[in-house]
Amino acid sequence: MIRNLIFDIDGTLLDSVDLHAAAWAEAFREFGIEADEAHIRGQIGKGGDQLMPVFVPKDRLAHDGEAIETFRSTLFKEKYLQRVRPFPGVRALFERLKAEGHVLALASSGKAEEVERYQEIAGIRDLVNVATNSDEADRSKPHPDIFEAALDKLGRPARGQAVVIGDSPYDAEAAVKAGLPVIGVLCGGFPEALLGEAGCTAIYRDPQDLLDGYDSSILRRGVP
Repeated sequence: MIRNLIFDIDGTLLDSVDLHAAAWAEAFREFGIEADEAHIRGQIGKGGDQLMPVFVPKDRLAHDGEAIETFRSTLFKEKYLQRVRPFPGVRALFERLKAEGHVLALASSGKAEEVERYQEIAGIRDLVNVATNSDEADRSKPHPDIFEAALDKLGRPARGQAVVIGDSPYDAEAAVKAGLPVIGVLCGGFPEALLGEAGCTAIYRDPQDLLDGYDSSILRRGVP
């Protein structure tokens, strides 16, 4: 059994990817930057430090980057956060994993207060052992920093005793860089082929599907 399980949040546990894309698009428009929302959606999973350079010219980023990120963060909290919902099976999955003896960690590029609120929305606050946020990583995904921070909080488990569960290729890339196997879920909207190419060793539809397939999953049986 793989004891330590490190979960991404947005798009993995919570149906929030479209909402984040909409908030970024609105924030960019506020600063006179036109960006296609579908293109933005394909970048969700990165933190602002990695997402903004895709859409904001370097000189503008140096001048307005912090203001754009602050505006987006406030906008998301005030307009979009109330619409975030958990995917089916999240609470039940965490209850089963806890009962089986797993240690549960969250690794998000979100800010600390967002991660706290997300645990409440998902109904899993009492089941989470450790959680990390953007304050604990110099760089966001696809860099491995956030997963390295989670491993530190988990006491640096032995190789093969930790796995990442995420919805984006950026989760997979970051996990691979951190030396971790990764399970993908499709509920974040990224294509199965893209997740496989990025390094996912197994792919499930959503948290409910992972729960239903737990007995035969690498979570229980270990990495071959």
